[in-house]
Amino acid sequence: MTSRQPRSPIEYFLLALGWISVTLGVIGIFLPIMPTTPFLLLAAWCFARSSERFHSWLLNHPRLGPTVQAWQSGEGLPRKLRNRILFLLWFSLFCTSLILSNWWYPAGYIVEGGLLTLGLVLVGAIVTTYMMLLPICDQTDA
Repeated sequence: MTSRQPRSPIEYFLLALGWISVTLGVIGIFLPIMPTTPFLLLAAWCFARSSERFHSWLLNHPRLGPTVQAWQSGEGLPRKLRNRILFLLWFSLFCTSLILSNWWYPAGYIVEGGLLTLGLVLVGAIVTTYMMLLPICDQTDA
């Protein structure tokens, strides 16, 4: 058994952020608008920098591990998963835009509401472009 240096505050922060991300990712499995994959990738990044034990646990998890392993090996995301992410992204941006436009319109701030909606579309376009440039793996069970 090797002795380990005491954890730094940054490692504690990364551990906490990693577990929060795992929790949000698991919730995202059951809620259609909540994303799963980005939270699991964030958790893997946090655990890789703070706890070898938790990083190994996440990679070897039967349900959560395959996507993280495919991402870390450079294979990319499965096409079905990428398409699901993009659909949910645009669906949630559309719903957010509708909610915000209904809130801004009565207040008379049509310009601000339009700029906010334009900002949402810009964020969606940037994320979509990034996702489309990522490698796609041949995994079929995502």
